[in-house]
Amino acid sequence: FVSIISSLKDDDSGDHDQDQGSPKDSEKEKTEDEDKEQNTSKKKMVVPGAGEHPLQYNYTFWYSRRTPGRPASTQSYEQNIKQIGSFASVEQFWRFYSHMIRPGDLTGHSDFHLFKEGIKPMWEDDANKMGGKWIIRLRKGLASRCWENLILAMLGEQFMVGEEICGAVVSVRFQEDIISIWNKTASDQATTARIRDTLRRVLNLPPNTIMEYKTHTDSIKAWEDFHGLVNASGGR
Repeated sequence: FVSIISSLKDDDSGDHDQDQGSPKDSEKEKTEDEDKEQNTSKKKMVVPGAGEHPLQYNYTFWYSRRTPGRPASTQSYEQNIKQIGSFASVEQFWRFYSHMIRPGDLTGHSDFHLFKEGIKPMWEDDANKMGGKWIIRLRKGLASRCWENLILAMLGEQFMVGEEICGAVVSVRFQEDIISIWNKTASDQATTARIRDTLRRVLNLPPNTIMEYKTHTDSIKAWEDFHGLVNASGGR
């Protein structure tokens, strides 16, 4: 898998930073009809093109951006996530990825999500609701390399945990960046341990790196508790 990506990089004579604008700008150009079509997201599954190298699963890139401090809800969060596109082969992945802004060049409170096709990057999705995620907080300057290593390992099936992997997220924040990988079954300790060890290896993390596992039910409860306090204090 990595050797195919390397050859695609060599063949890609264009600079991925040229002429792109931000994902936010490109989203403005979409019509409401396209948004509706995306939200009926049981569209035809993408398939590899002739002669392309198929991936074991199809995946979808998503992008979200939020104004910090603005009250959030599950509904507003879902409306704020935009599909970039889906792919079924190494070559299709590269066509998206080579033209996307790297996480380290994003500004503000932005996230890229890469999830198996049909799984929304939300705690409440059926595939996610019994699961959890490994979280790693990164100092500024590391997000682009770590994100690329993580998604290449995920697409290349390096985690070796069957169908457990749901997707990955990179979150760009003001003081730090955060990457996480989501799996289906939080209670399966052997699986979560294998994901942790593989993550440490593919990201080449120092032994003292702090890695936190958080179940999505805990995330939902913390979110509800926090927003209950905010609402009780008049939205401040």
